[in-house]
Amino acid sequence: MKKIYMHSLGCSKNLVDSEHMVGILEKKGFKTTDYADKADYIIINTCSFISDAQQESVDAILSAAEIKNDVNNKAKIIVTGCLAQRFGEELAKEIPEVDIIVGTSGFDKIDDYIEKYESSKELVVDVNMQDLDDESLPRNTLTEEWYAYLKIAEGCSNNCTYCVIPKLRGPYKSRKIEKIVEEARELAENGAKEIIIIAQDTSKYGVDLYGEKKLHEVIRRISEIEEIQWIRIHYLYPEDIYDELINEFKNNSKLLKYFDIPLQHVNDRILKRMNRNTNKQQIVDLINKIRTEVEGAVIRTSLITGFPGETQEEHEELLKFLQEYKLDRVGIFKYSREEDTPAYRLPEQIEEEIKDQRHDELMELQQGVSYENNLANIGKIFDVLIEEKDVENIWVGRTYMDSIDIDGCVYVTSDEDLELGGIYKVKINDVMEYDMMGDIIL
Repeated sequence: MKKIYMHSLGCSKNLVDSEHMVGILEKKGFKTTDYADKADYIIINTCSFISDAQQESVDAILSAAEIKNDVNNKAKIIVTGCLAQRFGEELAKEIPEVDIIVGTSGFDKIDDYIEKYESSKELVVDVNMQDLDDESLPRNTLTEEWYAYLKIAEGCSNNCTYCVIPKLRGPYKSRKIEKIVEEARELAENGAKEIIIIAQDTSKYGVDLYGEKKLHEVIRRISEIEEIQWIRIHYLYPEDIYDELINEFKNNSKLLKYFDIPLQHVNDRILKRMNRNTNKQQIVDLINKIRTEVEGAVIRTSLITGFPGETQEEHEELLKFLQEYKLDRVGIFKYSREEDTPAYRLPEQIEEEIKDQRHDELMELQQGVSYENNLANIGKIFDVLIEEKDVENIWVGRTYMDSIDIDGCVYVTSDEDLELGGIYKVKINDVMEYDMMGDIIL
C-alpha cells in the first residue's frame, strides 16, 4: 500500500483542493501518513498569491527534495496549486527532484497523473487551464471534525490590478446549488457543526450560472441541515452585498452575523487604481446599513497599505477611517508587487521602508480599536465553540465573532471537562487586544 504525505499551503480554498486530492487517492487505495520521510509521494499544494507565500512554497519543495535526497530516496515529489500553475516550467528546470507538476485545475485528476508517472517514470507536467467537473469528488477533511470549509465557486473575474488570482484560477465559475448542498450534508454527517462558505468572492455566487445572485438561497438550503449549527461566510465583496442577503443575516439564526468584506482601501483614487468596483461613500453607506439592520453584526476586512502612488494624505485617510468606524476585525497587508499584474507596471512604487511604517501605524491604531471593542463585551454572555484544552481548567474556543486561524479566541475557565467541538455559554470577564477571557455557564 503506497503512502502519501500532504502539505497544504495558502488559503482555505487551496486546503479544500488538498482535501479532495487526499480523498481521491485514499479511494484508490493510498494511505495518508503524517511523516514525509515515510511517504511514497510527497504532495505540496502551493500558494503564489504574494512573494512571501511563493517563498514559503519554494522552501517546502526544497525541504521535500532534501528528504528525498538524504532520507527517503524512494519518495516522489508532486507540486500542485498556484505556484505550479504560475511557474511550472521553471520549477521543472530549477528543482530536478520534482516528479509531477500539476496546475490549479488538475487536482481532480491527481490519480491519473500518478498513474502516468508510474508507467513512464518520467517527469509529468500539466499546467493547462481546464474546467473542473462539478461532479461530487471524494474528500477527506484535514481540519478538526467540528468545522469544514465549503467552496461554492472557482476562480475570479474581478481583475483587481494587484491580484494574480484570475490568471492562476481562471474566471469565476459557480458550482450548482444541488452539489453544494449535497457536500454540506456529507460534511455534517462527518461531524461538522460549523460550515465556512468560501470562494474568491462569495457575493457574486450564482450570477454566471443562474443569471442572478443566489448566495442567500445556498445559505437557506444549508441551514435546513439539522446537524449544522453555525454557517459563516468569507469574502463578501462590498459592491455585491444585496438586500436579500442582508435579510438572511437578520433572520437566519444559523447564519453567523460575521461580515467578512475585503475593502482594501477607502480612498477613491486608490480604489480606482486598484480596479475596485466601489468608492468610499458606498463603503460607508454599507457599513452603516449593516450596523443599522443587523443587530450584533461584526465586520471584518482586509486593507492594503503602500499601493503604488498612495500619498501620505491617502494613508492618513485610511487611518482616520479606522478610527472613525472602528471595524471589529482588520487585517493589514503591505502591497506586494507581483509580476503578471497591471499594478506591477504602475509608476510611483512605494519604498519598503515607507510600507513598513504605514503598516505599523495602521496596526497600532487598530490594536487600540480592537481593545476598545473588546472592552464592551465584558459582562456579556456568548456561545463559544470549544476547540482545545490549554492548561488545567482552561479551554480555548471561538465566538461567532471569530473565524478559525484569522481572528482572536476566548480562554474559558471551567472545572468541568468540556467536549471539543461543543458549544457552551460563556460570560466574558476580561479582555486583551484581540482575545477574551470568560467563565463557563453550565
